[in-house]
Amino acid sequence: MSKNLKRIIIATGGTGGHVIPACNLAKHFNDKKINVEIISDKRGINFIKETSEIKLIEISSSMILKKNFFKFLCSILIIFYSIIKSLIYLIFNRPDLIFGMGGYSSFPICVAAKLLNIPFILYESNLLIGKVNRYLAPYAKKIFVSHKELEGIQKKLKSKTVEIGNITRKEILNYHNKKIDLKKDKKIKILVLGGSQAAKVFAEKLPEIFELCKKSKIELEVFQQCLPEQNNLLSSFYDSLQIDYEIFNYTNDIIKYFLKSDLAISRSGSSMSTELVNMRVPFISVPLPSSADDHQLKNAIYYNKRGFCYLIEEKDLKLKLFKLLKEVNENWSLMSEIIEKQSQYSDKSVYENIDKEIENIINEKH
Repeated sequence: MSKNLKRIIIATGGTGGHVIPACNLAKHFNDKKINVEIISDKRGINFIKETSEIKLIEISSSMILKKNFFKFLCSILIIFYSIIKSLIYLIFNRPDLIFGMGGYSSFPICVAAKLLNIPFILYESNLLIGKVNRYLAPYAKKIFVSHKELEGIQKKLKSKTVEIGNITRKEILNYHNKKIDLKKDKKIKILVLGGSQAAKVFAEKLPEIFELCKKSKIELEVFQQCLPEQNNLLSSFYDSLQIDYEIFNYTNDIIKYFLKSDLAISRSGSSMSTELVNMRVPFISVPLPSSADDHQLKNAIYYNKRGFCYLIEEKDLKLKLFKLLKEVNENWSLMSEIIEKQSQYSDKSVYENIDKEIENIINEKH
């Protein structure tokens, strides 16, 4: 990467889908001895400070609230204040380049960058461009996308888009392909994943389906992520059914669970989906029904059509999940087929692609 590049700011929303790739990207730049900072709201800062040593700056913002005039006015004022705060910060801490990772808390810093003529790049990992990225796209230097099939972007902006792949942890990209044990008498090792919302819902809905499996002599071993307040209830439930299990809360060592699982059940966020594909873990994608513009459903359909996962909507879990687990138990080659298709995909070149594009942008400036 160009020696002219000394300092980068990464502005990100506060949800896992934005924060995780932001942290991955920051670590990449940090490894290259580039001064990098992450700017996010309180949610993002709280998430990142437990997982990263990168310098963090909190600039809170707001989405535009349209429920009533008072809330609308308050949200506009908060956004305006955040832009002013971002301008002041950038004037005294001017970077060479800014990355906007999506989410409403990335908006003020990117607007300030435009006003100060600092080039910024947007990153979109979903199949449908997010609202903030959609608004900022006309002013961005480049739009990095995980998938060329991205929907919702204006045709005249297509020339700005560059398919780079998913910004995934290097530890995951460097793992070798997973092999599956096809012994029919072994237990299905199921990994249950999710953020705060998914952890709560899955802890409420999945145990009764696993109980049905137990009664049908489908042997399971469950590794389940849940909220801390659900630990005791789930442990008691699995103990009573004599189902082997391990309960865990948020962890940075998720790779160990990928490696010992045969099948995962996960929400359809882009970050987790791509980690599962790159680790060659067959998974059941359960989109969050309330995701903005139903983008998680679009993600799940994309991966399902390519044979990387199964797709079950949350409303159909009770009806379809037991049936699917029964099919998998009777025919383990179904998971082997998914792994074979996943093996044809890789994001290993993502950081090389990013470096190449940044090099081009820096060369344009000099």
